[in-house]
Amino acid sequence: MKLEEAKEVLKQHGQEQLLRFYGELGEKEQEELLAQIESLDFSLLKNLSKKDHAEERGKLEPLAAVEIAEIEEKREEFKSVGLDAIRAGKVGAVLLAGGQGTRLGLDRPKGVLNVGLTKELYLFECLIRNLMDVTKEAGVSVPLYVMTSEKNHEDTVGFFKEHTYFGYPPEDVLFFKQQMAPSVDYEGKIYLEEKGKISLSPNGNGGWFSSMAGSGVLEDVKKRGVEWLNVFAVDNVLQRIADPCFIGATIKSGCASGAKVVSKAEPQERVGVLCLEDGKPSIVEYYEMTDEMIHSCTDKGELSYRFGVILNYLFRVDKLEEIMNRYMPVHIVEKKIPYLDEAGNPVKPEEPNGYKFETLVLDMIHELDDCLPYEVVREREFAPIKNRTGVDSLESARELMRKNGIEL
Repeated sequence: MKLEEAKEVLKQHGQEQLLRFYGELGEKEQEELLAQIESLDFSLLKNLSKKDHAEERGKLEPLAAVEIAEIEEKREEFKSVGLDAIRAGKVGAVLLAGGQGTRLGLDRPKGVLNVGLTKELYLFECLIRNLMDVTKEAGVSVPLYVMTSEKNHEDTVGFFKEHTYFGYPPEDVLFFKQQMAPSVDYEGKIYLEEKGKISLSPNGNGGWFSSMAGSGVLEDVKKRGVEWLNVFAVDNVLQRIADPCFIGATIKSGCASGAKVVSKAEPQERVGVLCLEDGKPSIVEYYEMTDEMIHSCTDKGELSYRFGVILNYLFRVDKLEEIMNRYMPVHIVEKKIPYLDEAGNPVKPEEPNGYKFETLVLDMIHELDDCLPYEVVREREFAPIKNRTGVDSLESARELMRKNGIEL
């Protein structure tokens, strides 16, 4: 993109401030800034007009899960189907690792967090070990696609190389960057992070599949003949990945997707709950639930809306391709965004000062016709590390790791 073209495009969208310091930049920096402007998706800005209007939900109803007792009863059957799919090369895994460990006091990728006490034991390492439990049993490797971000890509790739991929076959680990979205102030003006750099942030966990496609990694998925992708978040240290029973149960159900869920610890637990919305699978966030929904019980006295999602999903690749080009809801999130002021001084706000645009994986679930909720034992598979202490923290995760016999 040439400078005059950029000026015209920015004028159309009222974003001329992005060239405020253009004359102070070197030639290479100027080229990089123009390239960023060319790649901006200005259509995102239209969503700002909806930010004050809560999205109306459809008719919400409980969705039954395949529960732990039934899974135990059919474990060998499910496991056999799942292992067959893995051995046939039909299963891949996608690790969502685009975030930094800022809330944990770590200015690096969250996956490099050392969860050990008497030895070094990294979060990435724990997840690879969990995956290798399956690949050893199956006797074949599972392709692992690691989604990074602009901020942590080099650091993440370097960390894997430094630790020789924690014993995983390097040829089966592919990295790709998450697509980015601009950050804006309350007036909808896009921020500059530096004089020659637009403020961008990852486009939310719902952007993982489009990011795979945009990076070219989806071609590897097709080339390998992968039919199912198990997508999971970096911060749950105990989760089972490419779990044969989960895969087998989902395949046998005929559903296009599956979601690992846990029974809520108590009615007010702050987790999203898998349910039906207008007859299709959906996830209702804890803050969207009415008191009636929160406390509603079945004839057995169990919570009607009790199956909380843990961000471990299984998707059919062909169904994802069908929905990829449809409109995905864009969520506007208020954040603290570092920026340059009009004089070119860096500002690090202590209070929220603008919005970021995110798509969410829960909206992908709702775009599909069906989803199998698959209950797991939370003490064995749900140890998220979001905080340094307290609930869902490094402390609580370590305690659960000890209970599961993991040496720290």
